[in-house]
Order: sequence, then structure tokens, then C-alpha cells
Amino acid sequence: MNERTSGADGAATAKRLTEAKRNAVAELMRVSPIADDLAARFTAAGHRLYLVGGSVRDALLGRLSTDLDFTTDARPEQVQRLVAGWAEAVWDTGIEFGTVGAAKNGSTLEITTFRADSYDRVGRNPEVAFGDTIEGDLVRRDFTVNAMAVEVSTKTFVDPYGGLEALARRTLDTPATPEESFADDPLRMLRAARFVAQLGFTPAGRVVTAMTDMADELKRITAERVQVELSKMLTGIAPRRGVELMVDTGLAEHVLPEVPGMRLAIDEHHQHKDVYQHSLTVLDQAIDLETSHEPTSEPDLVLRLAALLHDIGKPATRRFEPGGGVSFHHHEVVGAKMVRKRLRALRYPKDVISDVSQLVFLHLRFHGYGRGEWTDSAVRRYVTDAGHLLPRLHKLVRADCTTRNRRKAAALQRSYDDLEQRISRIAEEEDLARVRPDLDGNEIMRILGLKPGPLVGQAWKHLKEIRLDRGPLDRDEAVAELHRWASEQGIELPE
Repeated sequence: MNERTSGADGAATAKRLTEAKRNAVAELMRVSPIADDLAARFTAAGHRLYLVGGSVRDALLGRLSTDLDFTTDARPEQVQRLVAGWAEAVWDTGIEFGTVGAAKNGSTLEITTFRADSYDRVGRNPEVAFGDTIEGDLVRRDFTVNAMAVEVSTKTFVDPYGGLEALARRTLDTPATPEESFADDPLRMLRAARFVAQLGFTPAGRVVTAMTDMADELKRITAERVQVELSKMLTGIAPRRGVELMVDTGLAEHVLPEVPGMRLAIDEHHQHKDVYQHSLTVLDQAIDLETSHEPTSEPDLVLRLAALLHDIGKPATRRFEPGGGVSFHHHEVVGAKMVRKRLRALRYPKDVISDVSQLVFLHLRFHGYGRGEWTDSAVRRYVTDAGHLLPRLHKLVRADCTTRNRRKAAALQRSYDDLEQRISRIAEEEDLARVRPDLDGNEIMRILGLKPGPLVGQAWKHLKEIRLDRGPLDRDEAVAELHRWASEQGIELPE
């Protein structure tokens, strides 16, 4: 390539980028007309107002929401005065960091004074300092794709660090050096994994190197903040890529160490699946089932966590058997306990912890059904134990089939089809969604002459077991069964 050709290509690229910037400004102003009204107030007061960061990035990606971020040279108390009487609501919960919140016409606005913060590099909270230039504000942001702005009054596109070009290439890089950026705020390394999963970006080589070298810095971040980023990553469009980046850089050792722990070596004597790669495939397949079954629903964090973690008990239960086999007996039991411990450490809500661990505990229950050994009682117990998790359990079990043997895979899917049909048939005959004893607690106390206490609960559980085994009983059968149980317990029946 000669210099003239190279120069021509460079000029063409520059022209495309200039045109893209003009288009970007037009698009931003089209989708956020509220900005003009707000900017007029700031301009009249002698201040500049910029749409900034994620709002600019998302508008360029065609996904701008009603949450808009602005930055300005006005100080927080000046911002408060400018939005007072214009906004429908104003709040100052972020004012110590220079942010004033406001609501207007269904949009939520955050307006932050230019920042020029410094970090002690021990925690992640900055020593807040206000800046005087947009360029100085943008350089302190996490990634170049988030370091773009539009001056609203003049429609001027501000991109001092090449964010638009990075966005066009789907590249994730930092305005300053990655080492400076991540030392200031190590959470940005997890945000890199999140953007890879959410937006399909590829991190620049120097970003990956810095993440690998500085993974230990993540210890400075609270579990709650880590959990938020992890959840956003897992509910992205391609969470597998985010997980792989975390594992490859060592970040996962500080977030989900059980995941890299699933990378079991395969030797020539003991062939078995790589549990880590298998789990990533299950995650992909669970997402496919999730989107095909409920295409308009939100990403299912519980299902995705369960898919990724369903086999984390395997390394702890691996045994090499005589003849070259490998077993993982009770790995679902061990795995469920490990899931509870890890998700508690990450400060997940109790319902998420309970649901994910129960799915891990139940994910092997189906295996054995294909041999034709399940009675109607076993089907009732499967449904009852799964409870509200049954639709997710269906997806998880189907996703867990990753065999390359087409005949075996087809047989497994047919077996599960049969199980679902059987569940539907029994559900038509019985209220499987709410399996209860045929007598309630009040009736049990009246029939046996008992007062509230442990014996009533024991009788209730006994009748529920009978209900699961035999299906619905008529009242006379239920009363006779209760009498039989009472006799075995030495309980005298009232006359």
C-alpha cells in the first residue's frame, strides 16, 4: 500500500467518523428532546450542559432509555436552583459526589458537575473534586465508549479519546492507561466483563493484560458491588464471554472461584467431560430455551446462575473408579451447599439463594426416568419438590444435555417430553400445583382430639406422604388412614 492509498483510506475513515458524529448528534437530539429544554435553562445562566457517558453510548447503539446522564460546569447548588420549578421532582442523594437527580416527563435525569477526582487507591471511594473542563471530566471515566459527550445547546460532539471509533469496532479500551483506571476503581475490571457480555465488545489487549495483572485489586470492592456487576453480566446477551474473560484474567478467583475450579484435567486414563466447558455450554443452552419459551420476558438470573453453577460440586466429589471410570456421586447435594455458601458471600437475596440452590439440588433427579421406573408417585414428588421452580427445572434439565451423541441426546429429550406430558396428564386429574393432605390441620385436631402442637404437624406430613403416593383420597379413606396412623403412635381417639 503506497502513502497515497494509505492517506486516502485515512481520509475516508475520517470522513465516515465525522458523518457518524453528525448522525449521532441528530439521533441523540431526536430521542431526547427534553435535553433542549433543560439546556436552555443552563445556557441562560451562563453554564454548559452535556449529555454524557452511557447515554451517548446507548443512543449510538440504538438502545437509549429514559434514564439520561448529563454533566455540567455548574456546581451542585447551582444545578438545584436551575431545575427547581422545572423538574417534577428533585433529589440530592448523590449530591456529595456532585450529582443532582430530577424527573421530567417520564425521564429520570442525573446531572453531575465536572469531576476531577483523586483516589487513595485503598478503597474505591474518590476524594471528590470538581473540574472545569469536559475533557478533564471524560478522562476519568471507565472506558472510551463511555467518554463521549454532546454539548446540548450547540449540538457539538465531544470525543477526545476515540470513543466513537472504539464503539464502531466494538472495542473496550480506557481513556487513561488501564493500570491507572483500574487502580482508581478496581470494579471497572468487572465492568469490562459486564460490557463484553452486555454489548458484545472485545477488550483491548492492554485492558486484558491489566485485568490479569491487577485481579487481586478486586479485594478492595465490597461483595454487594461485585454482586451487582455479576448479575448485570449474567443477564447480558452473551454472558459466556463475560465468564470466560473473568476466568482467563483471574477475576473469577475473587468472585466465583468455584467456576475456574471446574476446569478438570483430562488424562489418557480417565476420560471425562471438561466440567467448566460443559457448564458454559449448559448456560448457553439454558439461555436459548429461556428466550424461545418466553421471548418477551426479562433475562432469568436464577436460571442462568443455576446453569453456570449446577456442577460445581463435581471437583469435590470426583472419584477414579477401577477400570478407568470417573464418578461424581452426590455432587448435586454438595453443589447445592456450595451454591448457598457462595451466593450468601455475594450478598444475594434469600429467595435467589434458595431458588438457585434448589435447582442445583434437583438437576439430576430426572435421570433414571428414561428407564421406565417412575411411578405416578415419583412424578408427584418431582413436581412437589420443584414447586414454583418447575418451569426453570424443565429448562435446566434439558440444557444439561450436551452429549455429542445425537441418538443419546434425542433419547434424553424424548424422555423429558414424555415426563412433561405425564405431568400434564396427572395435573389434569389432580391439583399438582398444590399437593396438600386430604384433611387440613383443623380437621386433624377435631378427628384426633388434639390441641395445636407437633403431633398435628406429624399427622399432616403423614397424610401428605399418602397423598403423594396414592393421589387424592376420598374423605372416608383419609380419615381411616389418619386413624391407622394415630393407632400406631399410641394416640387414643376421642369417643
